[in-house]
Amino acid sequence: MAGQLDGKIAVITGGCSGIGLGTVELFLAQGAKVVVGDLRDEKGQTLQASYPDRLAYVHCDVTQEADIAKTIQTAQDAFGGLDILFNNAGAPGSLATLEELAAADWDFVMSLLVRSAMLGMKHAIPLMRARGGGAIVNTASIAGMQAGWGPIAYSTAKSAVIQLTRVAAAELSPQKIRVNCVCPGLIATSIFGAAVGASHEVAAQMAAQIVDVAYKAQPTPKSGLPEDIAKAVLYLSSDASSFVTGTQLVVDGGITIGSRHAWDVNTPSPVYELLGLAAQAAES
Repeated sequence: MAGQLDGKIAVITGGCSGIGLGTVELFLAQGAKVVVGDLRDEKGQTLQASYPDRLAYVHCDVTQEADIAKTIQTAQDAFGGLDILFNNAGAPGSLATLEELAAADWDFVMSLLVRSAMLGMKHAIPLMRARGGGAIVNTASIAGMQAGWGPIAYSTAKSAVIQLTRVAAAELSPQKIRVNCVCPGLIATSIFGAAVGASHEVAAQMAAQIVDVAYKAQPTPKSGLPEDIAKAVLYLSSDASSFVTGTQLVVDGGITIGSRHAWDVNTPSPVYELLGLAAQAAES
C-alpha cells in the first residue's frame, strides 16, 4: 500500500523527541526520507542507524543560521532535494513575568522560535523551487492565540509564528510553496519538564504523568499525544492539503473553545451567576 509521502524528502527540526520524533516516525511510515536536525546527538545517531538509507541526522542549533543552512542542505546532499520542512524545534524559554523578564531572555526566545522558522523557510525556498514547490509547516501553539497558556515571551513568539506563516504563505504562493502552522494544546511531551529546568530523564517522566491528568482540563476526554500533532502535520505536508495554505490548524482537544463552564455541566456559568445577583438586587 502506497504511503502518503512516497517519494517525498522532509526536514524536521527538533526531531529527536516529543512532537518532532512522533512526526519523524509517521513520515517514515508514510514513505518519506527524512533529515532530522536536533541537539541530542546520541539519540539522533541512533535514529540514523535504525534507518540508514532513509534518515540522516544533523547536529542543529536552530539559533545558529549556519546549522539551519547545513541541515537544509543535507536534504539535497543525502537524498536529492527537499519537499517538506517542519520547523518544530523549540523550548518554553524564560518563565519570568513581564516585569522580571531580562532582555537577553526575551531575545533568546525570539531567536529560538521565530527567527529559526524564518531562516528555515529562507534556506528551504531554493530547494523547494527546484522541485516545483513544497510544503512548510511551523509549530505554533494555542499560547499564540490566547493568554494563559504559556509565559509571555513564548506566547508572543508563537503568535508571531502564526503571522509569519500567513505572510510567508502569501509571498511563496507563486512558487507553489504552501505554508501552514499547527497549534498544539496540552500535549504530553518533555516541554513541561524543560520549562522548569528538569533533566531529559525527569522531563520524560513528567510527560508520562501528564498523560494521566491533562485530559481533565479539556472537553475531549483523552490526553493529547505527539502522534496527534504528527497526524496534523502529515495532513498539512501531504497532497491531501493541496488547497490549504496560510492557516493555523488547532489540535487541542477543544481546550480553547471556551471556559470550563462551556463544556462541563458541573461548572456554573458566570453569566448565570451574574443574572442571579442582578435578580436578587432587583428584588431588594
